[in-house]
Amino acid sequence: MTDLNALLYTAEHEWIRIDGDIATIGVTDYAAEQPGDVVFVDLPAADASVASGQVMGEIESTKSVSELYAPVDGTVVEVNSAVDENPGLVNESPFEDAWLVRVRVTGDVDGLLDRAAYAALTGAEA
Repeated sequence: MTDLNALLYTAEHEWIRIDGDIATIGVTDYAAEQPGDVVFVDLPAADASVASGQVMGEIESTKSVSELYAPVDGTVVEVNSAVDENPGLVNESPFEDAWLVRVRVTGDVDGLLDRAAYAALTGAEA
């Protein structure tokens, strides 16, 4: 089980785990629950550049389409093919199996929220 307090978060409901210069990025359980069943995920390709605060993909559910925002600057080094093959993983396991991309970070990791700040934003328990 992922230690949610060890992750960083964005106000756009992405989570980030930093390991050296690699950031693993996914969407939070809050974001996974809101739109209903996820049916399609559009992710950036490996080697794509992403910029903090800019759209890097989309998640389509039975109710809506939501944009995914890059929480950091960098280059995509890995895309989770399991989510591409089974988008429902986003609903089932947002912090474990449904990470979306891994990015080699090239800039500062500023402006991200800790678990308590993210919980305050969403009204959830820390």
